[in-house]
Amino acid sequence: MDSGGNRRRWSLTAAYYLAFVALGLAGAILGPTLPGLAEQTRSRLSEASFLFTAIAVGYLAGSLLGGRLFDRVPGNPLMAAGLLVMASMLALTPFVPQIWFLILAITILGAAQGMVDVGGNTLLVWVHGRKVGPFMNGLHFFWGLGAFISPIIVGQALLTGGEISWAFWVLAVMLLPVAIWLLRLASPTPQSQSQAPIGTTGALETVDPRPVIRERTVVLLVTLLLFLFVGAEAGFGGWIYSYAVALDLSSATAAVYLTAAYWGALTFGRLLAIPVASRVRPGWILLTAAGGCLASASVLLLWPQSPSATWVATIGMGLFMASVFPTALTLAERRMTITGRITGWFLVGASMGGMTLPLLMGQLFESVSPQSAMALLTVYLILALGALLVLLFYSERRLSIR
Repeated sequence: MDSGGNRRRWSLTAAYYLAFVALGLAGAILGPTLPGLAEQTRSRLSEASFLFTAIAVGYLAGSLLGGRLFDRVPGNPLMAAGLLVMASMLALTPFVPQIWFLILAITILGAAQGMVDVGGNTLLVWVHGRKVGPFMNGLHFFWGLGAFISPIIVGQALLTGGEISWAFWVLAVMLLPVAIWLLRLASPTPQSQSQAPIGTTGALETVDPRPVIRERTVVLLVTLLLFLFVGAEAGFGGWIYSYAVALDLSSATAAVYLTAAYWGALTFGRLLAIPVASRVRPGWILLTAAGGCLASASVLLLWPQSPSATWVATIGMGLFMASVFPTALTLAERRMTITGRITGWFLVGASMGGMTLPLLMGQLFESVSPQSAMALLTVYLILALGALLVLLFYSERRLSIR
């Protein structure tokens, strides 16, 4: 590729990375602000937990819509529009006095996030083709960076003025320059068949000549995997703040930084995964991640009254959860042509997971106990490990994508 093509490729990559910083900023704000939003709308915490469902339902709708649109119209303006809608909903949130109107605003926010998520994952594959593995981990590293910064902004808002409103407004303003930059860049074109499925270990391998199962089976298995893992990721990130406060493991301000530690560990884990992704097979990365997440959840269950154990479990969960989403997408890219529609289905599974588990945890949190909510999360992780083993076993026999 000539120097002009290289500059364009890196400009697009940088723009998508910044868009995912913005996506992380918006995605991590709900957990540490949930008690404040419940107070704002005069709702119980269990009622406010429906906001997790709302954002996930919106994410699902935005993923489905985005999956169709990105295959048909230029992608960068769509991503810019999604960022502008996100900024608008974040700015509006502190003014909403009733829970049902807030649920509507958060649903729209989720739809815009789903659109941006589909766009970033799809367009990055179109830019880098079969060499996308490290760049995909980089993309999700920047999502984690935004998710790490978001609770810190909330914490500073609480320390300086005691109001969560400023946190929402600051995040809204931060999204605007990214949207403007995307509008100035030409959109990449859809992935061609020449970029389609490659072999198992490197970017220069050719397509495995053996018969393969239909793409929709791979889509189904990867979607199930993302449903379970993303549910666990969102459930832990959304409830660790309330868990620590409810069990008197930390003050409200310190619990904000506990949430930041989770997203910070996830961010650092994705940074580590960038060089690893070019050297280690996706299957081994996913197995290590699943085992580490289960070990971290076990620490939390075995020592529920220990602040130190809570910190260890939180950091461990973030580190091991980090590589799951980008690695699952990389694994799928090795066996099929990634389109906006396929990416959309992956994100449908992810958004359904993000909708289901945080809601169920919220119902158990008040009606049973905070520990029962974390026990349910552990069950999800066990099911995720089982789904991963099925995928890898089936792939090893049929597709050689271990």
